[in-house]
Amino acid sequence: MINKSRIVKIIKTKQETPTIKSLFFYDDEASKSNPGQFLMIWIPGIDEIPISVSSTQPPGITVRRVGEATDALCSLEKGDKIGIKGPFGNGFTITGKKVLVVGGGVGVAVLLPLITSLVENLRNVTVILGAKTKKELLLREQIMKKVGVDRLIMCTDDGSSGLKKMASDQATEMIEKNDFDQIYTCGPEKMMHKIFEVAEKRSIPLQATLERYMKCGFGLCGSCCIGSFLVCKDGPILDSNRLKEVMDEFGKLHRNSSGKIEEI
Repeated sequence: MINKSRIVKIIKTKQETPTIKSLFFYDDEASKSNPGQFLMIWIPGIDEIPISVSSTQPPGITVRRVGEATDALCSLEKGDKIGIKGPFGNGFTITGKKVLVVGGGVGVAVLLPLITSLVENLRNVTVILGAKTKKELLLREQIMKKVGVDRLIMCTDDGSSGLKKMASDQATEMIEKNDFDQIYTCGPEKMMHKIFEVAEKRSIPLQATLERYMKCGFGLCGSCCIGSFLVCKDGPILDSNRLKEVMDEFGKLHRNSSGKIEEI
């Protein structure tokens, strides 16, 4: 059953950055995940949280330390066990011929399976990666191998690697100068909102990965709602048409664990 936890053993870990770690395991269902889908990860004695799939061969997740559950996950090593449910959600739709992919922070991990699929489907792919500093630039070597050095633009807030600018600013410049016919993005929601606005002005379709507080992962609790959509079922990928329906909230508001609406 997709909503029943499967216990898996961690077969490998990799410290990606000082605050981000990848965990790998064997699981038939997770290995069939589509780019953009997520798993509900149970950390025994701690909590159950949603994390996007960052690898399928073998399956893996990539986690940033931000709280008790993620701290516990990042403390696990080879041989430790976790529970998983899923995959859940809709995943990205592969479309377009000349594609721009924009990732920020740990959101870059969600985009690696997508970039792999785009390259395998012979799309012309340009990637922008953003982070606060060089140490936090995620998966740049793996992505460079997929798209080539000329198709990867790195941006850091402090200029320690690549361009000293925000990924959204670089994306804005490139969207205005190039004839992209599809944009994909995952990262801080304000970054994605800015890119969406620029894409709309150029009538370029966009797909964005949204993140909301989730309790169940498959549409029962309603805690992950944005407008009339549930991120766990209708997302986590929302396209331009659906994003236009939630502009009162997208990039502006979200609900905390108690359901209270807060500014992003």
